[in-house]
Amino acid sequence: MNRTLLKIVSASVLILASVMSFSAMAGDAVAGKSKAALCVACHGADGISPSPDIPNLAGQKEVYLAKAIRDYKSGARKNPMMASVVGMIADDDIADIAAYFSSLQ
Repeated sequence: MNRTLLKIVSASVLILASVMSFSAMAGDAVAGKSKAALCVACHGADGISPSPDIPNLAGQKEVYLAKAIRDYKSGARKNPMMASVVGMIADDDIADIAAYFSSLQ
């Protein structure tokens, strides 16, 4: 196999793998709306926090939000309030909640 063909095949495999991992992570924003009930008390129903000390979630990237929730859940990110709230979120619901807040303007 010549080098050019090998590079093309390698690049194609990497692209396919990244697309597949992203689509596996994509959540359902409609389902996430009801699952985000725990979040809206602090972050607002529209993802805009009523407090300057609490971050807005509306329009954030879905991948970022899902990672942040998982990090609070694992303890990689520290915040006592977030730790208690995300402890009530099922792992399967994280992608949907992230998709919901990401879909808001």
